[in-house]
Amino acid sequence: MQVPFSVEARSVSLQEARSLYFGRGELPEALLDQNVLRSWERCRQAGLDPARIECGEPNVRVVAEARERNRTLMSHAQPVLEHLFEQIRNSHSMVILADARGMVLQSYGDADFLSRADQVSLHPGASWHEFERGTNAIGTALAERGAVNVFGSEHFFEGNAFLTCSASPIQDAQGRLMGVLDISSDFRAFQRHSLGLVKMSSRIIEKRLFESEFAHQGLLSFHTRPDHVGSLCEALLAISADGDLVGADQAALELLGLRREDLPRRHYSMLFDVPLGTLIDRARRDPSSLIAISGRNGERFYARLRGNFASMPTGSPSLVDTKGERVTRPAKAEPAMTPAMAHASMTLKSLSTGDERLQAAIDKGTRILGRDIPILIQGESGAGKEMFAKAFHNSGPRALGPFVALNCAAIPETLIESELFGYSGGAFTGARKEGAIGKIQQAHGGTLFLDEVGDMPLSLQARLLRVLQERCVTPLGTNKSIPVDITLVCATHRRLKEEVARGGFREDLYYRLNGLCINLPSLRERSDIDRLIDKLLREEAGPDRKVEVSHKVMQAFLSYRWPGNIRQLNNVIRVAIALLDDDEDVIETWHLPDDVFEEIGEITPAACTASAMMRPGSAPIMTDARNAAPAASAAATNFGRLEEIERDMIQRTLEAENGNISSAARRLGISRNTLYRKLGRF
Repeated sequence: MQVPFSVEARSVSLQEARSLYFGRGELPEALLDQNVLRSWERCRQAGLDPARIECGEPNVRVVAEARERNRTLMSHAQPVLEHLFEQIRNSHSMVILADARGMVLQSYGDADFLSRADQVSLHPGASWHEFERGTNAIGTALAERGAVNVFGSEHFFEGNAFLTCSASPIQDAQGRLMGVLDISSDFRAFQRHSLGLVKMSSRIIEKRLFESEFAHQGLLSFHTRPDHVGSLCEALLAISADGDLVGADQAALELLGLRREDLPRRHYSMLFDVPLGTLIDRARRDPSSLIAISGRNGERFYARLRGNFASMPTGSPSLVDTKGERVTRPAKAEPAMTPAMAHASMTLKSLSTGDERLQAAIDKGTRILGRDIPILIQGESGAGKEMFAKAFHNSGPRALGPFVALNCAAIPETLIESELFGYSGGAFTGARKEGAIGKIQQAHGGTLFLDEVGDMPLSLQARLLRVLQERCVTPLGTNKSIPVDITLVCATHRRLKEEVARGGFREDLYYRLNGLCINLPSLRERSDIDRLIDKLLREEAGPDRKVEVSHKVMQAFLSYRWPGNIRQLNNVIRVAIALLDDDEDVIETWHLPDDVFEEIGEITPAACTASAMMRPGSAPIMTDARNAAPAASAAATNFGRLEEIERDMIQRTLEAENGNISSAARRLGISRNTLYRKLGRF
């Protein structure tokens, strides 16, 4: 065989290196790859003899047991192994799969080379761990946790010097070492591309393992180059229905600058600017399309979402409680907003509409931005406590972090603990096998908002206090403490000081939460209702439509008691705009929801006729002789029941308006909902 000069020269160089190392005890650093030199040192410290000769017959029972232990690896690696051998067939080589202990599980090779490999026990059942076989590609790749070449006399044992081997480790979906893939051949047939082939093939196996592990999750494929998405170069993230990061391959960790131990404290919204719901919608419309997203440091990625998300709704997912029953997750328990949404949304400055008491609260919140001071917001239900908390988050240095909200009153007591602290797989009956990250961890680097904290069970108050003191959280079912960095904002409609006095709330936790106490005024106490209404109208109607309320409605709003506060006002505005016809831009009393309409006192059943007759700008119902009958019926209230008169009037009005419900409701001075309800009753 004609020996290439480069191979011959390398062999001479290695003989010099062995002479220096084994003969004189010197380190031939200039002559050896550092991976090999470190391996030689490990072998010498382990007391291995370089002249040792290894041989032996394979143990069938040992091979069977090893293959059973590594069934998952074998099932995903087998087709790759066969394909790889097809690429190197007739090159005096063999392909080897070994487990994490270095034991050979499977091999394919050319017959002429297999006979030589058997002489050094390079066959299934043999261990090629470094401490068993000295420096070799399989054992050294496992020790170095990286791809290596071991050429000729770089093998620690002299009897293995006829080999040249290229190996690459295989990691499972959690980053644990699972095995190693190797190409071995006669050193005289050395091929430079062998290392590239095993690296590519091990990557294929790792990808198959990752996709199998997270088959029931959403898989986000992304890269800085669009042509790399869908290739072996792509990065993969596994994302739960809640947006939790449950897995990441090595490429994803490197592109995002994360460590694997960071994953439990990360949420999708902490990494990318495009909302997860947008990706889900895109995946459902066009599964093959790419979408541009930006990372936290401004990196531009191209991404595609696939897997379980493509067929699931974007609404709130369900949970499993401790009894194994499924319950719907309240909307407020969702991680609230991505940073991109937050910046386009409210800030403390945007909340200012002129009320003195609200402005005082805004000024206090502004002064402590960026300081490690917890906030306790008190106020009636619907007064805007969560709105204030979001604005505080968006105004400070943590705006790029997550805003995670949990309503302590909206979740069953049996679920609050797991929601807040998270849990490991199998921590309780019905727990997901992969576990779940709690809201405290999700809020790492951002803000945790605990709404209705006064309703938190006493048993959990002690655990929350410990988290705030130690800045660590311990998920259920584990003893591992995970550091967290959060700003805490709490809210309650209760008077916590009174709850402390009666024993319903821990005093030590109260003073820990009450760094700054902010009392929000109720809507009926505010002096800026008209400006707030204008603001809500602009937000709800959009930039292309100008909607306003009539003078009568505004006066009614100013005098109304608003038991539901801002939440109720916002709903009233939304309903009223929805009830406007396309050619209408002024909200009148009949556009209001029925309950508000009736409470304002604009209409009662007995006043239907008067309201319809007297409403400014309305046309009279009786316009010709044809309508004389309803007028006579209305005048003859002593001779008929009120309900019959009302029904007759509605029927005549509908006839006059050719069955147009909206026009009839306007002429009668009632809302469309009320008219529909009355028609249903009739």
